[in-house]
Amino acid sequence: MAKFVFVTGGVVSGLGKGITASSLGNLLKASGLKVFMQKFDPYLNVDPGTMSPYQHGEVFVTDDGGETDLDLGHYERFIDEKLTKMSSTSAGKIYLETINAERRGDWGGQTIQVVPHITDSIKNKVYQAAKSSGADVIISEIGGTVGDIESQPFIEAIRQIRMEQGKENVVFIHVALLLYLNASKEYKTKPIQMSVKELLSLGIQPDIIVQRTDKHSSKEIKEKISLFCNIPTSNVIDAIDKESIYEVPLEMYEQNLHGLVLDQLQIKTKKTDMDSWTKFCEKIKASNEEFEVTFVGKYIELQDAYLSVIESLKIAGYEFKRKLKINWVQADKLNESNYKDVLQNAKGILVPGGFGDRGIEGMILASKFARENNVPYLGICLGMQIATISMARDWLNLPEANSTEFDHSGAAPIFDFIRGIDVQNLGGTLRLGAFYKTTIKEGTKAEKLYGSTEVFERHRHRYEFNNEYKKPLEEKGLVFSGIYEEKQLVEIVELPNHPFFVGSQYHPEFTSRPNKPNPLFKGFVEAIVNNK
Repeated sequence: MAKFVFVTGGVVSGLGKGITASSLGNLLKASGLKVFMQKFDPYLNVDPGTMSPYQHGEVFVTDDGGETDLDLGHYERFIDEKLTKMSSTSAGKIYLETINAERRGDWGGQTIQVVPHITDSIKNKVYQAAKSSGADVIISEIGGTVGDIESQPFIEAIRQIRMEQGKENVVFIHVALLLYLNASKEYKTKPIQMSVKELLSLGIQPDIIVQRTDKHSSKEIKEKISLFCNIPTSNVIDAIDKESIYEVPLEMYEQNLHGLVLDQLQIKTKKTDMDSWTKFCEKIKASNEEFEVTFVGKYIELQDAYLSVIESLKIAGYEFKRKLKINWVQADKLNESNYKDVLQNAKGILVPGGFGDRGIEGMILASKFARENNVPYLGICLGMQIATISMARDWLNLPEANSTEFDHSGAAPIFDFIRGIDVQNLGGTLRLGAFYKTTIKEGTKAEKLYGSTEVFERHRHRYEFNNEYKKPLEEKGLVFSGIYEEKQLVEIVELPNHPFFVGSQYHPEFTSRPNKPNPLFKGFVEAIVNNK
């Protein structure tokens, strides 16, 4: 049976529970253990799939088609493991499954209650993850902060797991804010004390406290937290601000976070090998020159909406010892009268995924500018679609060319609904996951980048290229370099006589890893670096 680590948070949200959990996962994997990670979100949405990016940031997609919280992107990048739908559970999903079971009569007439029915369901998600993953350690992050009314069933469930499994099989890590008051020039431990007091009132004694702070705390601060929070001083860990999130595992390694966990779980491992991660961080520090990407999107006010794209660009840049500089452009601010002036200094243009018609015409102009001015271009999902629509308008003399997502009249539907889906329901109707083999045409840029004629990438969309327009666009010079042959669906388009002009129907950002950038991102960044 696996052992379990639960990461909770207190005082305020956004302290870095996800990065703390990911860093621990990184350290345990470097110690030779198999690690699986989970996120439990207290919100009542069934999954993030229908949530606005402004509400919750990006929707991260797993290989098996799970629409999940963005923290799973951090998990995968830090532990370099493919996670699953089992890695993301919301309160909404738990309640929906429980009520559906009650409607079917599965409970045999029982009164359905939060305890034990909801808490049992939460525990089962943890135990199922342990069984299906075969991992040595399951790290589960509890979203929100201690004291939130909606998170209480999750806290109660992990309390019960500790009772069932024993302290030698369960570790509680609590992430809280070490507050600095600039007016009095002193740190205040009371927020951490109150957060732990709240946790204790719910039956949980944290084993390790990770205090988020701007710099390493003093011995006196740690002793005070130790005294009031019932843990050894050695179990108070500083999570200090770092220039790059990828430095955090090394910081935690220096403070022996992994050693504390392994000791309590009574696991003996080989020496923790952080050499490759250290070299990656050295690569980051050596990246002094910049490369610039003009990012044309519709959710740019909240950059978390494009978290995996941004991290993929950074990771690709480090391969060329370059650090990322983004020029953010709001798509709906571009029009025929200004787009050339706005984009005239663009070194590379990226149009990411998205839903809805806002900003589409601005994105089309951005792809047109890149195409006509030899500016490297990467179009992801929606970015691939609008680039293809732009070429259809210009090359096929079809000013009405569009997608039925944006133009319901369908006068020239270059993109249309995936055949056979339920167009009345938004949730769960997308083409999701990495189930679809892309066959890559030999001799294309895509083949050169991937070094293969077959690839599996992750999808999240409900519109596909209309093959009626395939031959006319091919005759004008567009190369359809990637096809899902089973359904004859277009996956990759490219222009051969261009420094870099590639669009993918799938989302390559979900498979970038430190030291292993996705080939499309690496090729795009290389084109920017080399393009004169």
